[in-house]
Amino acid sequence: MSPDHVLVPLDGSPLAAEALAHALATFDCPVTVLNVVTPLDAGMTEGGVLEPDGEREREAAERAERLVADARERAAAANRPVETAVETGDPAETILGYVADHDVDHVVMGGHGGERGSIARRLLGTVASAVVGEAPVTVTVVR
Repeated sequence: MSPDHVLVPLDGSPLAAEALAHALATFDCPVTVLNVVTPLDAGMTEGGVLEPDGEREREAAERAERLVADARERAAAANRPVETAVETGDPAETILGYVADHDVDHVVMGGHGGERGSIARRLLGTVASAVVGEAPVTVTVVR
């Protein structure tokens, strides 16, 4: 059964870009790109070491807007419109919440990247693992 609404969480990684390309090429339905800004006071962000301030929060918001703008441009180049959203929170929880609140019936996301054992691989892998394990919908992980 083909999905009616696909969600692509986009974090700026190459695998997330591949996930967007896969979703646009594979599914003929609305696609939403979601960027989750992790609060600077979250434990695994730089906020765990640095105090949050307005400048870092502004930079994080600007980066998120650049990511979704780039996704809109890539989708337009493929002659496909996309909806975009930027939300703040724990990445896995926010993705799962978005699925529940917006009638998403398929998630396409990048798997973990980086060298085996690197912190980036463990963090990205943790998000993908949580979404795969908890989502009430089909999840496609692009690797």
